[in-house]
Amino acid sequence: MLQMALIGYQHQKQRIDEKIHEIEGRLKGKRPADAAAPATAAAKPAGVKRVLSAAARKRIGAAQKKRWAEHHKRLAAGQA
Repeated sequence: MLQMALIGYQHQKQRIDEKIHEIEGRLKGKRPADAAAPATAAAKPAGVKRVLSAAARKRIGAAQKKRWAEHHKRLAAGQA
C-alpha cells in the first residue's frame, strides 16, 4: 500500500517539476531548452511558429518602411 502511494507521489512530483520548468521558461521569455526539459516534455513538435499580435506586426512594418525610405533617400542623394 505504501509503495503505491510512493509511486503516485513521484508521478505528481514529476508533473509539478515539469510545470515549474515550463513557467520558469515563460518568465524568461523563451521556451524551455529541450536538453533541460524532462523526457515527457521533449516530445513537443519542432518548428512551432511564434504568433505576433496585430500591433506588433504594425510596428515592425512601420519600422521597415522607415528603413527603406531612408535607404531610398540615400540612393537619391548619391550616397549608396
